[in-house]
Amino acid sequence: MPDAEVYYAPDFLDAEESDAYFQQLMQHVQWRQESIRLFGKEQLLPRLTAWYGDRGYTYSGLHNQPQPWLPVLLELKEKVEQASGQTYNSVLLNLYRTGQDSMGWHADNEPELGPQPAIASLSFGGERSLRFKHRTRKDLEPVGIGLGHGSLLLMQGPTQQHWLHQVPKTSRTVAPRLNLTFRYVKG
Repeated sequence: MPDAEVYYAPDFLDAEESDAYFQQLMQHVQWRQESIRLFGKEQLLPRLTAWYGDRGYTYSGLHNQPQPWLPVLLELKEKVEQASGQTYNSVLLNLYRTGQDSMGWHADNEPELGPQPAIASLSFGGERSLRFKHRTRKDLEPVGIGLGHGSLLLMQGPTQQHWLHQVPKTSRTVAPRLNLTFRYVKG
């Protein structure tokens, strides 16, 4: 992917470890279904979310007050920091319950993330495709990566400036998927 710095570790955590983390997160995370205003109407987000960390964060007009770190999230944060060489102070969790839960095209480019944010995306549960498309270069085909159970994807450098990404809906039967996106929110 030109104009991007993306790294993917499909087996960052083994299956047994990933199963244990999935169960802990499903049991302890306080999930919410937020709503946003789109085209003048309130709509429920097509997924459940939770925000944990040291700082609040605003995206899509939603301000997220952080919940205090859970021990399991601190443990995962440390593993991701060691692997990525980055420091994170917050995590957005998304729960995709079925193939109909999704995330539209977007970039993680809010000002409080800085000009070239490092976003570490850790996935558990059913595999879903993460799609990328370049913002300006229509000659480039979209790119898809299947994010599997226990995988880690790191997006950094100019990636958020030049590429959009999404988790599209799918009609195939898929197990629930948890995704944790670790980031550093500036104060």
